[in-house]
Amino acid sequence: MTTVAVLSLKGGVGKTTCVLGLAGAAWARNLSVLVVDADPQANATAALDLPPHVFSLGDVLADGRPGIAKEAVVPSGWGPRLHAVPSEEALAHRNRPEGPDSATRLRVSLTGVADRYDLVLIDCPPSLDELTRNALAAADGALVVTEPGFFALQGATRALAAVEAARDSLNLRLRPVGICVNRLRTQLSEHRYRLEELHMAFPDLIIDPPIPERSAVQQAQGASVPIQAWPSPGAREAVEAFDDVLDRVLR
Repeated sequence: MTTVAVLSLKGGVGKTTCVLGLAGAAWARNLSVLVVDADPQANATAALDLPPHVFSLGDVLADGRPGIAKEAVVPSGWGPRLHAVPSEEALAHRNRPEGPDSATRLRVSLTGVADRYDLVLIDCPPSLDELTRNALAAADGALVVTEPGFFALQGATRALAAVEAARDSLNLRLRPVGICVNRLRTQLSEHRYRLEELHMAFPDLIIDPPIPERSAVQQAQGASVPIQAWPSPGAREAVEAFDDVLDRVLR
């Protein structure tokens, strides 16, 4: 069983896109997947085509009992092997400390639930507040997502420092899986420069190839289907890149 927190410290870099791409890559390999949407924006919840549900991650964290997350698990419209714990805007109220066990409530709630799946993906909010700390406390690995822009190096450095801090204080088994560079446009010299800058700073952590910027990715999300099921050449390029990221995650 592998539980991976997918995080970034800057919104708009396509963090949820990477969660969905990884979930689709695992789906295509007939792996069982649980997506835990810990982002109050609930973009993963929307894209996974979930049925009407009674409970969300906010209810799970409010309860906090071992294994209680199973009450919020719902099937995805993507197929029978992919389930999710949905999010909602009200989850933002849980993004601050609430008692001595505040940062470990997700880990406790997933007891006996996460090990039913081949892969658990936790979509973090773009911040280092309590929801991200919960995700890092519950995960085996942390995947940092960035885009090849001006703040890429700074953001990746801060995210990796947060992973290290969470490992020291909350979760000794936590390790950085790697850095996923998303939305690369190779025709832009700025993107090529920033990608090389990231390679120089983190030669062992950059996952190659980067995820290319392709309209098919947004089209598949808008249709609530995995990119692996979208019929276009651009989709196939993205699918190959997500397969390489999944290989890194499962290695």
